[in-house]
Amino acid sequence: MTPPESFFIGVDVGTGSVRAGVFDATGCMFGSASSPIQMWKPQADFVEQSSNDIWEKCCQVVRRAVQQASISPGAVAGLGFDATCSLVVLDANGEPVSVSPTGEHTQNVIVWMDHRAVEQTDRINTLKHEVLRYVGGTISPEMETPKLLWIKENLPKTWDQAAHFFDLPDFLTYRATGDTGRSLCSLVCKWTYLGHKAEGSGTKGWSDDYWSGIGLDDIVKEGYRRVGTRVRALGEPVGDGLSEKAARELGLQPGTPVSASIIDAHAGGLGVLGMDLGNDVNPETLETRLAIVAGTSSCHMAVSREAKYIPGCWGPYYSAMLPNLWLTEGGQSAVGALVDHIIFTHGAYPLAKQQADAEGISIFEFLNRRLEQLRQTLRRDFPAQLTTGLHVYPDFHGNRSPRANPSLRGMICGLRLSASIDDLAILYLATIQAIAYQVRHIVEEMNRQGYQIKTLIACGGGLKNQVFLREHADITGCMLVLPREPEAVLLGAALLGAVAARAYPDIITAMKAMAAPGQQLTPATGEVRVYHDTKYRVYHQMYHDQLRYAEFMCSSE
Repeated sequence: MTPPESFFIGVDVGTGSVRAGVFDATGCMFGSASSPIQMWKPQADFVEQSSNDIWEKCCQVVRRAVQQASISPGAVAGLGFDATCSLVVLDANGEPVSVSPTGEHTQNVIVWMDHRAVEQTDRINTLKHEVLRYVGGTISPEMETPKLLWIKENLPKTWDQAAHFFDLPDFLTYRATGDTGRSLCSLVCKWTYLGHKAEGSGTKGWSDDYWSGIGLDDIVKEGYRRVGTRVRALGEPVGDGLSEKAARELGLQPGTPVSASIIDAHAGGLGVLGMDLGNDVNPETLETRLAIVAGTSSCHMAVSREAKYIPGCWGPYYSAMLPNLWLTEGGQSAVGALVDHIIFTHGAYPLAKQQADAEGISIFEFLNRRLEQLRQTLRRDFPAQLTTGLHVYPDFHGNRSPRANPSLRGMICGLRLSASIDDLAILYLATIQAIAYQVRHIVEEMNRQGYQIKTLIACGGGLKNQVFLREHADITGCMLVLPREPEAVLLGAALLGAVAARAYPDIITAMKAMAAPGQQLTPATGEVRVYHDTKYRVYHQMYHDQLRYAEFMCSSE
């Protein structure tokens, strides 16, 4: 056990920024910092980043977080990294290799939300290979094998030059330690690695006939050298800890233990699922909880003792978040991004923003206040009634769960020949409701397959919004709990650093010690429940209508 003055750092690489947090062994944060990262969109559906830029920002925020915490580098006992499931390509010297049609080597990361590989995804799914049972039945263009196939078919020079294909979390531990090993979390969730068949570390979890069948037999012939042959469980130390070079860059001490990395949403799951809610934290009670990690996109994490095959939900993934438990992952491709899009593209946004700035509040607080004013003016019994005639279908960026159809698109029904601030406020509310109806859909599908989810434990930037929280509790009918520490993703990463440093014997023990509940919301019943049940029917009908429209257009060709 490390001494009580020890601290643990979590580093989180999200879609738009890098953050670091310094925590003690009880999960209290003493310092944090963040920095934006670069992004390129060279053409439609292409989203790229730079691994050098990301690492540079990691070093900056760690230094600033340690400084804010007023601790010495020697007090940092462990380090954990999490990141989006983006694809990083490096050559044999660890230098970037371009994944961009521009040919710029700086742009060597295909971001998770990039949809350039939709055609490759469709071809892979037509094979109906056995491994697809462990990704919800169909693979997503957000996963790594379709992206690899796209590179091979479209950028052959990059394919030949590449020596390492890393998931972004594993790239971070590589830069920190020099060790090319991979995290079980990344490989199982995004690379079709079968953790339950791996029998420990190595290549036994890979399916030769899957890789050869989809056209990536090169990977098989080279013994999976470029995608990972050394696989580590979460919390396991990587190599000999921080290398001399990385320690200098991060402002920490060489040899500081570094944990095997984790995907960002899964770090959020670790930061919230194990909190004390009045019942013992064990595999049985965990099956009644769903972790929601909300940001640009949203992930929904549940664990179970037995594998549960849920169409449209990723998984089941063995030991991908908690050891010896199966992970099921629902998701929404656009949550924060969708709300931002609806607000920022509306004709009334400039005036609304001007008024919000004048009042010294955010645009979200401004719209929330406007909704309450409208409820009173229009004499509605509860705020949700403001959207009686306005309905939104939320799949503006395709559907991740539970329909697993990236070709679906968003819909709005009930627009008027008006674009006032009040119209913006009501459309904003209808959009939040649409996102929550989809969460209800995901929960229902999980429960239909054996879960007993009654509690949503949520974290992420969007969950600072009380209207967002209220609508999610009321629409799903679940108790909604927020963590004591709002930066639960950072906490989850730091928690792994604590396990790697042997401050705790295992992840479950660390979760119990470092995670705690905060605000709790009970769902409304009565008229509110009836209202949302009715609008939930509209949510499903809009989906069927969209499919019908597509049939009409296909028949006209």
